[in-house]
Amino acid sequence: MNSLPQRPADSWSPLYFLASLGAGGLAVTFFMFLMFWVPHPGRPVPVFEDILGAFRNGGLPLKAAILVAVIGIAVFAVVNIRLLVWNLAQLSAFRRTEAHARLMTSNGETQLLAMPLALAMAVNAGFILGLVFVPGLWGVVEYLFPLALVAFALIGVIAFRRIGAFLSRVLSEGGVFDVTANNSFAQLLPAFALAMVAVGMSAPAAMSTLPLTVGVSMILSVALGTFAGLYTLVAAIVAFGSMLRHGTARESAPTLMIVVPILTVLGIMMMRQEHGLHTTFAAHGGIADTLLLTTMILAVQSVFLMLGLLVLRRQNYAATYLRGEENSPGAYALVCPGVAFSVMVQFWINKGLVGAGLIAKFGIAYWALSALAVASQVAMIALMILLHRRHFARRMPRDAVPAQ
Repeated sequence: MNSLPQRPADSWSPLYFLASLGAGGLAVTFFMFLMFWVPHPGRPVPVFEDILGAFRNGGLPLKAAILVAVIGIAVFAVVNIRLLVWNLAQLSAFRRTEAHARLMTSNGETQLLAMPLALAMAVNAGFILGLVFVPGLWGVVEYLFPLALVAFALIGVIAFRRIGAFLSRVLSEGGVFDVTANNSFAQLLPAFALAMVAVGMSAPAAMSTLPLTVGVSMILSVALGTFAGLYTLVAAIVAFGSMLRHGTARESAPTLMIVVPILTVLGIMMMRQEHGLHTTFAAHGGIADTLLLTTMILAVQSVFLMLGLLVLRRQNYAATYLRGEENSPGAYALVCPGVAFSVMVQFWINKGLVGAGLIAKFGIAYWALSALAVASQVAMIALMILLHRRHFARRMPRDAVPAQ
């Protein structure tokens, strides 16, 4: 009889990469405080010098917000990296098991796309760490953009190889794809990975002043974003038919809301591209373009959030996997939609409503709406802590007798 404490995470699954992804996303939510509340004239994003100046000269509320943001970014970036390293080590060992061989011949093969997804998020989080904590980074940033493009390109190659292996197998061999088990949006994970790479590749388009860098960034991100959108559409249509016929798979029900983070990263990608077109190629958009884009994205996200929450409630998902005896690594997929919704609300408020002149920045309406983004952020932090305790805390087996 094994009496050693065990962790649910010891029964590893590629979906545990979503834990790293969630931590990286939470770091981004804290960066939104700095992005929209700290003045950064002449730059599209705040850097160390802007943050330090605002902390020295700002009022007490701004100082408190900066302190919370900096601590939040540091903490969740560390968690992001630690979980990524742990998952990569687990994946290396997993590849030598029979479970990996079985996974590679099932619908679940696409779970391996969680790895490039988490890698892309880690690169994005690393860039945020540099902006916030490295003095003088903006002076050498033009040298870093090509390196970032190379890094995202390599991650994109990993993603495309995995997608190609999966599609070539299921499309060339009849009967190997289980349509009855496709009753969730789990097959949208490859699209999410491509979208995350695309948004990373679009960063130089918004921040670089070199036309060549902006152009390469824009071309690559547009291509990848288009691939991600097409994959999302096709996979969602195929899966929805199976869900209507067989119902939503209970353990995979959180994937109903995966459309939310996909739309957020693609929306940010498009806003970055529009900024690059404006600043580098003098292509001017209308003042309300960003308002329309972010409003449409939020509308679609709200539909999938409500749909997902209704199904989760009907299936008693929380009672089973968040409060009950069972654990599922797929529960980490619940973090991404809340994080993505919080980020998109921030863009809607600051780039949409304020940008179009509908509300005043730092007015009553501004803070009332911002509270919605912060509430979603806080809820996801609480969920992340809950999941970490459930999956990574050691427990005595049920049949074990604790030492006296």
